[in-house]
Amino acid sequence: EVCAITCKQCTKLREDNAKLLNKFELMTLSEEAFAQDDEKVKFYTGLPNYGTLKRLVQFVSHQTENVSKLNTFQQILLILMKLRLNLQQQDLAYRFGISQSTVSKLFNAWICIMAKRLQRFIIWPNKPELATSLPNVFRKFYDKCTCIIDCTEIFIERPSNLLARAQTWSNYKHHNTIKVLIAITPQGTISFISKAWGGRASDKFITERSGFLDLLSPGDLVLADRGFTIEDSVGLYCAKVCIPPFTKGRKQLTRHEVDWSREISHVRVHVERVIGQLKKKYTVLQSVIPITLLKNKASGNCTLDCIITVCSALCNMCPSVVPFD
Repeated sequence: EVCAITCKQCTKLREDNAKLLNKFELMTLSEEAFAQDDEKVKFYTGLPNYGTLKRLVQFVSHQTENVSKLNTFQQILLILMKLRLNLQQQDLAYRFGISQSTVSKLFNAWICIMAKRLQRFIIWPNKPELATSLPNVFRKFYDKCTCIIDCTEIFIERPSNLLARAQTWSNYKHHNTIKVLIAITPQGTISFISKAWGGRASDKFITERSGFLDLLSPGDLVLADRGFTIEDSVGLYCAKVCIPPFTKGRKQLTRHEVDWSREISHVRVHVERVIGQLKKKYTVLQSVIPITLLKNKASGNCTLDCIITVCSALCNMCPSVVPFD
């Protein structure tokens, strides 16, 4: 009888131990914990579900220098958590049980690898693909629309170098910033992202020197805001740019111009929605970027360029903010 009681107690202890181990596994930052919880995936990575996260890990997996005890999934998860939540390196070190220097090494190594591999998710589509999936809101007036463009600014630390400080000062933001040109398709996917420029550069200056114009083909229609006075530059590629009418030097717009401005704004707002989603989903772009991330690497890109590229590609993996009906 004593043996029977002892056996029952041992069995119960084993069951309790298994439950505790399973509960502990779900509380850790392991692949098993994310496989059972899509909400956890959304919160920590911004991706819609575990299936997308798993395919991402498989796609960007790369043999890196073994600098930590973390597996590939956890290393990529660390990068995604940094981009998504903008956690401090010491915080990530505590969460993953590694040193702060290891976090820095992993981030610098993986962000370049991910940018290079995910670059192909930022695609300039061809006209037949655009025409077959054009949202209804564009079909009436802008059925030839190829893209909508806008520039967004990201705060950076104040440079100690006076020339760099002047080049990055933004009169609009009253802060030192970098500026990036973003183009989206009518469907709401990011189709072009420029390198980072100083916040002092104008929208026209960046557009003409970023390589964006080289992607245009005859008959393309580009929607833009008033700051993009690029009609001549776009015209050289036999394309057109559509911007709202100016009020400068005039008392008011005509009724036709008011209606036209309203129609353009109705569809052009989608690029602002996409940029808003990009920054809201990956909050590292809302922070003040350290100067150390702006130094050019051997590839010609700085770390911030890689960060923006990765965030844009990840954003393209999520559902579009543009309605199709």
